Amino acid sequence: MSGGEGGPSGGVDHGRSPLYEALNARRYQRQNLIRDIESLTDRRLAVYFANVNHPSSGISQPDVAPFQDLLFDCEPHCSLDLLLQSPGGDIDIAEKLVYMLRQRASSLRVVVVERAKSAATLIALAADEILMSSTSELGPIDPQVTIFTADGRPLQRPARSFLDGLDQIKKSVSDDGELNPAYFPLLSQLDPALLDFCQKAIARSEQFAEKWLSRYMLVDRPESARDIAARLTDVEKYRSHGMVIDSQEAAQLGLRVTVMPPDDPLWKQLWRLHLLYEVENYEHNGAKVFESRKVSISF
Repeated sequence: MSGGEGGPSGGVDHGRSPLYEALNARRYQRQNLIRDIESLTDRRLAVYFANVNHPSSGISQPDVAPFQDLLFDCEPHCSLDLLLQSPGGDIDIAEKLVYMLRQRASSLRVVVVERAKSAATLIALAADEILMSSTSELGPIDPQVTIFTADGRPLQRPARSFLDGLDQIKKSVSDDGELNPAYFPLLSQLDPALLDFCQKAIARSEQFAEKWLSRYMLVDRPESARDIAARLTDVEKYRSHGMVIDSQEAAQLGLRVTVMPPDDPLWKQLWRLHLLYEVENYEHNGAKVFESRKVSISF
C-alpha cells in the first residue's frame, strides 16, 4: 500500500525532494485536477477507483480505513461528490461505506463515469443524486452465489436461479408424476441451507436498496423505492448480472439521475480524471486508488 497527502509544488517548497516529486508526479497531476473540478462544483470530491480487471478489485473490509481517510478531507455536513468505479463486492461492507458517507455529508452525489456495478450500484442508490453520461453504467443488484464445480473451480450463479431451478423441478414432478433423472445433478446442489441463503440474500439486497432510496433519493416517493428495489433484482428483466443500465434506463426506473453531455465542461474534466486512473491501473496493475485533493492511498 502506498499513500500520502499533498499536491503539486506550484513554485512552493513543500519540503519534498525533487526525486520524490518526480516519482509522484501523476498523483499530483490527479490531485490538481480534483481541485479544478471542486472549483467548478463548489463541492468536495472523493475518488474510489477500482481496477475492475484486478482479482482484488471488489468492495471489501480493507476499504474501510482508506475510505475514512477520504472523509476526513470533507468537513462535517459537507457537500460531497463520490467518483465511484467498482465491479461490486461485499454488500455488508458496501452498506458500511454508505453509513460512513451519510454520517459525514449532508449532500451526496455519486458520479459514475464508467461503471458502478452490483454492490457499487447499491452505494449509488444511497446518494441524493447520480451523475451519469454516455459512458456510464449501473447494474442489477441480484445477489450472486459462489458454487464449485467437480474439479474445484468457483462459479458464480444468481441466487434467484437456484430458487427458480427448484420451482422448475417441482412443476416437472407435478406435471409428469415423477422426477426426471436429468434433474438429479441440480438437486445435488440444492441443499436446504443454500436455498435459505439464497432467499435471505435476495431479501437483503432488496432491503438495502429500498431503505436507502426511501431515506434520501426517493424520500418523497417510498412506494417507488420498493418498486425499484424489486425491479433491480429481477433476473427475468436482467438476465445477466453484468447487463448495462445506462443513464436513460436508470432515469426510466425512477432514479434521480442527472445526465451530462460528454462535452459538458464539468464532465470533460471528470472524464480526464477517469482516464488518468485508467492509465495508472494499466501501467501498475494496482487494485484500488482512494484519492482526494489531499489524500492519496493505493494498494
